Amino acid sequence: MSRRISRRSLLKGAAAGGAGFLFLRDSRLAFGYEANGKLNVACIGCGGRGGGNIDGVASENIVALCDVDENQAKGKREKFPDARFFTDFRVMLDRMGRQIDAVVVSTPDHTHAVAAAMALRMGKHVYCEKPLTHTIHEARVLRDLARKAGVATQMGNQGTASSGMRESVEVLRAGAIGQVYEIHVWSNRPVWPQGIERPADTPPVPEGLHWDLWLGPMPYRPYHPAYHPFNWRGWKDFGTGAIGDMGCHTVNMPFMALDLRDPVAVEAETFEGTEETYPKRSIVRYSFGARGSLRPLRMYWYDGGLKPSPELLFGRELPGSGVVLVGEKGLMFSPDDYGGQYELLPAERFADFRKPEPSLPRSPGHHAEWIRACKGGEPAMSNFDYAAALTETMLLGNLAVLVGEPIYWDSARCRAINCPKAEYYVNMPYRKGWRL
Repeated sequence: MSRRISRRSLLKGAAAGGAGFLFLRDSRLAFGYEANGKLNVACIGCGGRGGGNIDGVASENIVALCDVDENQAKGKREKFPDARFFTDFRVMLDRMGRQIDAVVVSTPDHTHAVAAAMALRMGKHVYCEKPLTHTIHEARVLRDLARKAGVATQMGNQGTASSGMRESVEVLRAGAIGQVYEIHVWSNRPVWPQGIERPADTPPVPEGLHWDLWLGPMPYRPYHPAYHPFNWRGWKDFGTGAIGDMGCHTVNMPFMALDLRDPVAVEAETFEGTEETYPKRSIVRYSFGARGSLRPLRMYWYDGGLKPSPELLFGRELPGSGVVLVGEKGLMFSPDDYGGQYELLPAERFADFRKPEPSLPRSPGHHAEWIRACKGGEPAMSNFDYAAALTETMLLGNLAVLVGEPIYWDSARCRAINCPKAEYYVNMPYRKGWRL
C-alpha cells in the first residue's frame, strides 16, 4: 500500500489533531494512507474464526499467513498463493515487518496478547479476536501499547458494528426504561467440554502441527485432541470459558450503554468444576458502583444452561441466550447474543414509544470499519481502548470463578484487595522464550 502523504490526507490529519492523540492524529499523520490504497495484511491463525477474518479483510493485500497447524492453513494458502506462509508469527513479523501494514490475530485466547503486542510495538494496525486477551494484565498492556503506537485497532466482537446494537445503546442512554439497576445475561455456552480432568494418554502429535508453538507462553503439556483444534476454550491455560467466549458479545450492548467498567465486587457460584477446566455451569454476580449520573447496579451472568427465572419476563420462555435490563420504568429484552434486537416491556407501557434520533455513527461493516480506520478514517468503535475495558470486566467474572472466592477489585492497582492468590490469574506467568 502506498505510504505517500497526499495533500488531502495531510489536511485531514491536521484537522483531526485536536480530536485526541490515541487514534486520529498519530495514525493519520504517521501513516498517511490514501483512501483508495490497499493495506498489506498479515494474518495469524487461518482456521475457525481465522478463516472468517481472513475473508473479512480479503479486499486488501494478504501478504502473509501464519498458523501453527499447517493442515488448518491449507485452504487459505490455496486461496492466497502469493502470501508467504509461516508457522511462527515472531519469525513472520521479524522477516516481513517492513512489508506489513496491518496484522489480524485469530489464535486461541492464550496467544492473543503475545502476537498483538509484538505487532503493536512494530507500529502495525491490529485486529484481534475476542476476548482481547487471556488475562486482565494482558488487556491493560495491549490498551497501553495501542495508545502509544497511535494505530488503528479493533476487537472481533462483530455485533458492535450492527445498527441494531447501536440503536439499543441509544435507547438505553435516552432513558427509555429509566435508570437501570439490574441486568441478567445468559448464554448457551459452553458447547465444548468443561468440568473434566486432564487426559492421561499421550497420542502422537499429528503431522503438520507444531505443538510447542501452539502452546505458546503456557506451560508445556503433551499434545491431546482434547485441546486442539476447538476444545481449548474450556481449559484454564488456553481459553476463557463461556464468559470469555461470549461475554464480549452478549454483555457488549449494556456495557457500552451503561459504562460497566471497574466493578467493585464480583462473586461466582460454580457447578462441577476442576483444577484444569472451567465449570460446567456458573452464575456470576457483579456489583457496580455509581458511574457519573448512573446509579449502582447488579449484573448476573448465567451459563451452562442456567437462566434467570421466567418470571423476569412475565412467564415467557427464555431463549438459549439473551439479556434483560431492569429499569425504573420497565425492561429492555434482547433475545440474541449481539444486542441487535430489543423489546421494551411491558409492551403496553411503551405503545407510544418513539426512538431517539441516532447519536452513534452507523458502521460500514465490521471488518470494513477497521480497514477504514487503518486508512485514516474514524476509529473502530471496538478499538482496544474500549475492548480492553470490556474484556477486563468479563475476565473479572472468570477471576471469581477461578479463585472460588468473592473478588473486591481495586482497579487503580489492578488487584483483588482481599485475595492474594488471584494475582496468578490476573497476570499468569509465561514460560521461557515468550514475552508480552
